[in-house]
Amino acid sequence: MTAQKLLAEGLGTAMLLVGVVGSGIMAETLADGNVALALLANAVATGCMLYVIITTLGPVSGAHFNPAVTLAFALRREHPWRAAAPYMLAQTAGGILGVWACHAMFDLAILQSSATMHRTGSGQWFSEVLATFGLLFVIFGGLRSRPDAVPPLVGLYITGAYWFTSSTSFANPAVTIARGFTDTFAGIYPGHIPMFIAMQLVAVGIGHFVLTRLFAAPSATAETRRARQG
Repeated sequence: MTAQKLLAEGLGTAMLLVGVVGSGIMAETLADGNVALALLANAVATGCMLYVIITTLGPVSGAHFNPAVTLAFALRREHPWRAAAPYMLAQTAGGILGVWACHAMFDLAILQSSATMHRTGSGQWFSEVLATFGLLFVIFGGLRSRPDAVPPLVGLYITGAYWFTSSTSFANPAVTIARGFTDTFAGIYPGHIPMFIAMQLVAVGIGHFVLTRLFAAPSATAETRRARQG
């Protein structure tokens, strides 16, 4: 683990929150009360930002930008456990800084918390399990079949998941925490954060059990057999 990797994780997560929160503020301002239009703009901007930061920073740090993803890689022994906590801290700190940057950009109070965006209930909690599992499915499935396609796959998945999940697919503990620091379109009431994160971690456990089997590397014997048949 190097300072360069931590910088990449922090900066990438900050840019992700700029995309999420900044586009939410702009969309709500311009949509004139049309929530569907605002959500569409928010989703597209977030998906675009994900494509950009994963493509550019992937070679530097692996482009996790998400404690759930870092934990999933650590469970698969594809990321050192000693580097997991620093990655998560960098991601969370970067996310909060990204939110504050948005507030400064739109001339809002820098320090605030969400008092109006209530996101709770069994439906939204279950939604976060599915959203996070789906994200891990896309990442590990993409890495197994076509690694170069992971940036657009993740961007497209999150863009769609904004619409087909009732929680609008947070799927990221660092993003969830950071969004508690804004009382804007993308915010979440701080009291509802713990259950969102708990459901995201449940999804990591389910994903580890399912995806390590679904996307297991082919055995040497199977590879040899295919080579001979070819």
